[in-house]
Amino acid sequence: MANVIIVGTQWGDEGKGKIVDLLTGYADSVVRFQGGNNAGHTLVVEGKQYIFHLIPSGILYEDKQCFIGNGVVVDPAVLLQEMKKLADQGLPVNPRRLMLSSRAHMIMPYHKLLDAGSEAQLATGRKIGTTGRGIGPCYGDKILRRGIRLGDLLDRETFRERLQENLEAKNFLLTRQYGMDPLQLDPVYDEFMQHAEQLAPFIGNVALALDRQRREGKHILFEGAQGTQLDIDHGTYPFVTSSNTIAGNACTGSGFGPAHIDAVIGILKAYTTRVGEGPFPTELFDPTGEALQQKGGEFGATTGRKRRCGWLDGVIAKEAIRLNGITDLAITKLDVLSGQPELQLATDYQVGDSTLETMPENLKDYQQLQPVYEKLAGWSEEIRHARHPDDLPAKARAYIKRIEEFTETPATILSVGPGREETMLLRNPFTG
Repeated sequence: MANVIIVGTQWGDEGKGKIVDLLTGYADSVVRFQGGNNAGHTLVVEGKQYIFHLIPSGILYEDKQCFIGNGVVVDPAVLLQEMKKLADQGLPVNPRRLMLSSRAHMIMPYHKLLDAGSEAQLATGRKIGTTGRGIGPCYGDKILRRGIRLGDLLDRETFRERLQENLEAKNFLLTRQYGMDPLQLDPVYDEFMQHAEQLAPFIGNVALALDRQRREGKHILFEGAQGTQLDIDHGTYPFVTSSNTIAGNACTGSGFGPAHIDAVIGILKAYTTRVGEGPFPTELFDPTGEALQQKGGEFGATTGRKRRCGWLDGVIAKEAIRLNGITDLAITKLDVLSGQPELQLATDYQVGDSTLETMPENLKDYQQLQPVYEKLAGWSEEIRHARHPDDLPAKARAYIKRIEEFTETPATILSVGPGREETMLLRNPFTG
């Protein structure tokens, strides 16, 4: 038995979905523990592309069970659309394969309107770059104890009462602060009762089900969304997401005891990317950055937005290892670096006369921050054919070794292309 957490070490988009897909082959269950449909995993299996926003990517395996934990915020309409798309692709989703936590909060129509209104009123340079999916307002209602949970769908009377209370408060904001039309009770109620009819069989006690699986000796894989630097507490605040993205939240967001976690795998893209606003110390504004963006296909799976690209930031890699308790690294998109004559690794930051070995806590410090780079030799060979480290060019192996030395963490998974077969699993966390 082993229980493993997968986390992103950067600003998300590191390729977590592919690694989850790989390791799901050895797991019995896959659990999504935070975030909402503001995130996406893109997988390529046998030449076919799959994009997931809410359902764990382990759903591609028909003999695995998937869970959406209480830490996730769920837009029922989006979830049902995702389920339909999978069915259309020959992968029907049923309650035997997917369980939704009754404690997971729902994204309501007013959350999306409030999200858009709030972002629109922010001045240039202060905008967060939200996806407008209603994620932040939904988490806000959760903290304010005004949220509506999936379990509430199972009681029509309770759901209607809570919806009416929320609409009275939200309509005041929508009309007075944002100049929008108010939402009407009956249309929203009717829409969600239709969702309830379809989702009721999937709703249950995820925490209890996971504990039962643990006691039966099953392997459980936990997957999050986004990356460490988007964590609401530990990221580049306020340019962050609305939940905790680090490994500790795998337990909080699923109801699973931390003493039962055996490994934490950090997904590290071989260079660095970021979507949306906020600090990005190693960002490149030259042809090299453009080349990484084009060759890496760096467009957001959820929004289609172009990702900003830069050199590998060792500072945030080390910080992610510390914050998450990472035991192993999975280095992804090594193939994108092929053809670069020289690579650079940020080893620390310079702010005035001071040298920083961690991300600054004051947002103003980012404006003066300059990364200090270590230069490394690049390689010209294409490497997507590689199936073992010995198949890689010597300079590619040296790059990987330097990352391991700098982060003091072994790279036990290497990805050299988008396909399942273009991955080297050097140590299996489920089998040792």
